[in-house]
Amino acid sequence: MKRKRNLFIGATFVALLVVLGVAESVVQKTAAAQAQGAVMAPRFEVDPIWPKPFPNGWYLGTTIGVWVDAQDHIWIVHRPSSVNVVEAAAGQDPPTGACCNAAPPILEFDQEGNILRHWGGEDGPGYEWPGSNHGVFVDHNGFVWIGGNGGGDGHVLKFTQDGEFVAQFGRKGVSRDSQATDHFSQVAKVFVDANANEAYVADGYGNRRVAVIDADTGEMKRFWGAYGNPPDDVVARSQGRYDPALPPSPQFRGPVHCADVSNDGLVYVCDRTSNRLQIFRRNGEFVREVFIARDSRADGAVWDIAFSRDPQQRFVYVADGRNMRVHVFDRQSMVEVTNFGEGGRYPGQFYGLHSIATDSSGNIYTTETYEGRRVQRFLYKGIEPVTKWEQGTVWPSGQ
Repeated sequence: MKRKRNLFIGATFVALLVVLGVAESVVQKTAAAQAQGAVMAPRFEVDPIWPKPFPNGWYLGTTIGVWVDAQDHIWIVHRPSSVNVVEAAAGQDPPTGACCNAAPPILEFDQEGNILRHWGGEDGPGYEWPGSNHGVFVDHNGFVWIGGNGGGDGHVLKFTQDGEFVAQFGRKGVSRDSQATDHFSQVAKVFVDANANEAYVADGYGNRRVAVIDADTGEMKRFWGAYGNPPDDVVARSQGRYDPALPPSPQFRGPVHCADVSNDGLVYVCDRTSNRLQIFRRNGEFVREVFIARDSRADGAVWDIAFSRDPQQRFVYVADGRNMRVHVFDRQSMVEVTNFGEGGRYPGQFYGLHSIATDSSGNIYTTETYEGRRVQRFLYKGIEPVTKWEQGTVWPSGQ
């Protein structure tokens, strides 16, 4: 018995030395790479078995928003109306088959990939559901916000996590007016700045501005257009198709697809079809702009952003639905250090990459529109030297 115990202790000690040796090797390699001036960046691998299969024969339609709340639960929004009658055969009147149904528009997942709460899709007392819901955000008080980019959608909605109505700011049935103080026009996304309790509205597909409202009352506090100038709808609408050879547009070309606030108070605005990210201070003062995949045409390259979860938010991730990849930028220099993803339907590939978010562990979540229609998770594997600038499909190591 004593001999077996000694063998067990010896084996454990050897295993510990191996683990320590591997850890030391990783640290040494990282230190050596940094000493040699190698570019360092976060590395990710797709999680091909997340989320779990949906219940009730549910299909996702175009999936146009994702956020991670304070409990590390993942929220997405999709459009059930984009699920066709063949896919939703069981939901027809009368049913045309045993399978399947469109999922409710708002879905909450836990870290294991289970669906928790699900709701939305209908008008209710005091509020109008958007004609085409777009974007989802969960704020510091746990409230769930959505926008809408359907024709006439001029409002944002605020709910509890159980789907109980809290507030509607703006209204349906309005036309474009980037000077309006009582409504929006086809909102792409809402981001709530906890420090000031202000909601930044990416406004949007109709208007061409960033609008900032009080998150409790909905009072319009300020708004601005490209370069911090007053938005001009006449100029914005008179712009021709994007041409990378021409000077940058003085107005947002749109859609204004995101307006996210960093920990240090900078506002990152996605001007999607101009292939640019414009950066402002909270008061609308212009800081700088960065072009991404500048030669991209059609629906553009700058769809959404997310920040790395370290306190300094050292990296910013840009979702590019035209080129089907995630661009990774060093946030201080705004230099792209690497990118991952490529077009396709397999895990780790994209079709219509639309939205992006991060959890507290640094993992990335993405959603896809058009015929992509899904949510994916990419596991954070630490900061490592960049060995390949275009990484393509980030498949799990050793598989």
